Amino acid sequence: MLKVRIIPTLLYKDFGLVKGKGFDSWRRIGPVLPAVKIFNSREVDELIFLDITSTNKGTNPDYETISELSRFCFVPLTVGGGINKIEQVDKLIEIGADKVSINSASYEEPEIISKVANRFGKQCIVASIDVRFENNEWICYKNSGLTRTNKNLLKWAKELESLGAGEILITSIERDGSMKGYDQELISLLTKNIRIPVIASGGAGPYDDLFLAVSNSGASAVAAASIFQFTETTPNEIKNYLKEKGMPVRKNYSNVF
Repeated sequence: MLKVRIIPTLLYKDFGLVKGKGFDSWRRIGPVLPAVKIFNSREVDELIFLDITSTNKGTNPDYETISELSRFCFVPLTVGGGINKIEQVDKLIEIGADKVSINSASYEEPEIISKVANRFGKQCIVASIDVRFENNEWICYKNSGLTRTNKNLLKWAKELESLGAGEILITSIERDGSMKGYDQELISLLTKNIRIPVIASGGAGPYDDLFLAVSNSGASAVAAASIFQFTETTPNEIKNYLKEKGMPVRKNYSNVF
């Protein structure tokens, strides 16, 4: 079994970090650079940085901020938000991003996934899917959860996989920010039907819930925001818990840097 990754998610809006529930990210929690520095010291495996307004505003990624973050980020950095052209990905990789996360643009131009995979390798492209459970099926949403796509989760995930996505970041919109636990049935449904790694997101709370997302539901990584920003929980505590449960985890970065 591959080692489990613990991945904090940073939601960026109008020059700072925000958080909320159900994709209503209204609460400001501070500047982004100090958060990156803190997570560097707290033994995270990767970081996900998502600009949640650039797509709806039709703006480019905030290259200046991302460039600054990459200088202080000592773990793999995934950047998402507003990416709809291969030229943007070129720039993001050039200034220090290790991976890109693409959501909304893939519905309009699915080939963007293939273009990134062909140029930089599958490991560089994280296909993000945000879903709601409606009429007994999981339906995909875009534009930070504002726009219904009519795409069925499994059909869309399989298409993204065939296009060259390296992994899927799956988020339950209803669970987002709740800290009540991941939707285990959602994660399990996805991992049983695709071959690429799945990152669980949306609702991370009790330690055992993160354990179940991997051990029972098949996730390769767990992403979280609220538990790291509004509780005393640290990534290292989660790693220790998973290790005690017999789960392989990555070594602590504090022992390296």
